[in-house]
Amino acid sequence: MPSLANIAAGFEVRFWIMNNHTQYFQQTLHVSMAARETRNITEQIETVVAESGIKLGLCHVFIHHTSASLIVCENADPDVRTDLETFMSQLIPDGDPMFIHTDEGADDMPAHVRSVLTHTEVTLPVNHSRLALGIWQGVYIWEHRHQAHRRKITVTVHGCCK
Repeated sequence: MPSLANIAAGFEVRFWIMNNHTQYFQQTLHVSMAARETRNITEQIETVVAESGIKLGLCHVFIHHTSASLIVCENADPDVRTDLETFMSQLIPDGDPMFIHTDEGADDMPAHVRSVLTHTEVTLPVNHSRLALGIWQGVYIWEHRHQAHRRKITVTVHGCCK
């Protein structure tokens, strides 16, 4: 089992902490994103949940960035995500002169606003060692920048193993 010093320093990719009733499992995912897109990561999260051995509990997913977000969204019709992008583009247009933070381009501040208005974390129920999502739900990374990025996501699963 890894030491708490290594965990706190962020050197461990996976670790377990167990007490009499609760187990914790954590894994880091890296996802390469194309320009301004959504990517379904439900399967990768399901794999982490299955590897955790946790039967009943919660799965916390966190993205380590300020210009991308996590959403739970319909997974059947991609038009839903297209419509969300259209809505956000009208709500927060790139290059709007009201923004003074443009260090990385016209999409810089709009990407930050988008991530604040959406989520950088989601918590999902775990039941029978699987995510307990609705039939039409999936977990997506929403890239808000116009250039490709590699995104870091931490998945933490905690709960009971029996």
